Amino acid sequence: MLLPDWAVLNAVIDWLSHGFLNLTWWQVVLYTLATTHITIASVTIYLHRHQAHRAMDLHAIPAHFFRFWLWIGTGQVTREWVSIHRKHHAKCETIDDPHSPVAHGIKKVFWQGAELYRAESKNQETLSKYSQGCPNDWIERNLYSRFSWQGVGLMMILDLALFGILGLAVWAVQMVWIPVTAAGVINGIGHYWGYRNFEVPDASTNVVPWGILIGGEELHNNHHTYPTSAKFSVKPYEFDIGWIYISLMEKVGLARVKKTPPKLQLGSIRTVADEKTLEALIANRYEVMAGYANDMRRACKAEITAIKAKRGDVAVLLAAKRWLPRDSDKVPAEAVPKLALARAAHPVLDKMVTMREELRQLWLSRSQSREQLAGDLQAWCHRAEDSGITALREFSIRLRAARA
Repeated sequence: MLLPDWAVLNAVIDWLSHGFLNLTWWQVVLYTLATTHITIASVTIYLHRHQAHRAMDLHAIPAHFFRFWLWIGTGQVTREWVSIHRKHHAKCETIDDPHSPVAHGIKKVFWQGAELYRAESKNQETLSKYSQGCPNDWIERNLYSRFSWQGVGLMMILDLALFGILGLAVWAVQMVWIPVTAAGVINGIGHYWGYRNFEVPDASTNVVPWGILIGGEELHNNHHTYPTSAKFSVKPYEFDIGWIYISLMEKVGLARVKKTPPKLQLGSIRTVADEKTLEALIANRYEVMAGYANDMRRACKAEITAIKAKRGDVAVLLAAKRWLPRDSDKVPAEAVPKLALARAAHPVLDKMVTMREELRQLWLSRSQSREQLAGDLQAWCHRAEDSGITALREFSIRLRAARA
């Protein structure tokens, strides 16, 4: 029996208004957040940690699920994403970096990051050089890579079927999620603004210490410090939800972690710094220098307290304290005069800055032998402990207790 025309029209209008599920607005919001979260989890676990950096192995079941979800959720081709990301690490902050705000400007990367990505994805030299190990099976060649836009088209059809015309809004959010969070926030803000645990050569920052929406990718400075680590959090107050998922998958045999951030081990204090101390310093240099930076901050705080007690002017030191633990090439030009004034006025801090650079040169040197570098480290420790500066003395003693 055929329905009357008005009945068909009412059915169509009802479907356009509510879709097949007829959910409330907050249920639609929860669905949207859940699907976008699956998308970011797929990016950080599968594309980033598993494929690009080989920090972990994935069982075929989650690996194929992530590939399928990325196909319908982003239209992302694994080979392209991995190649561009590996090139980003290899050419970081140079003009050849596909999406560095240092090289291209923060506005361009934040607002046009997706365009930068698409342009680089057409660079066959990049794809050829940086795509080793990416999947190249039948389904990749004949579906995921060949018909990438049809995947997102399928997602649009599903959203329309489930939610009616509102499904277009759901689909739009799903489609902009990665361009905004990955291209804008991670690639843009994550190299421009935030805090740094480690003084790595690039400009990477941690955007926030605790986040869910970006799957742990907000801990970008940590990642650039230890790029082959499957875990991005390093501080007790940092939360990497991607690592939580990986840990759960490992417990049930669906993942195998290859590497996590190294942790400096302390043993008995050696009489003098030797080659073993040098080995521990080089292996854990980022963590060691982060500890040195904390000592500098405490010394700076003590100087400020002393000045305030004498009712002196702390403006110069306050203006420069942020830059005291930084590599000289990371200090912006406008801050250099302030830093010079602060160092001239505070010999303790000046000494700590000078000795920090001397310590850093130990692993940057390419012309000296292992024995020579060990001798230089031993001499550095002697000077630190004879400097009369408590922070330097205590740091040197801890360093002599370091184990690789």
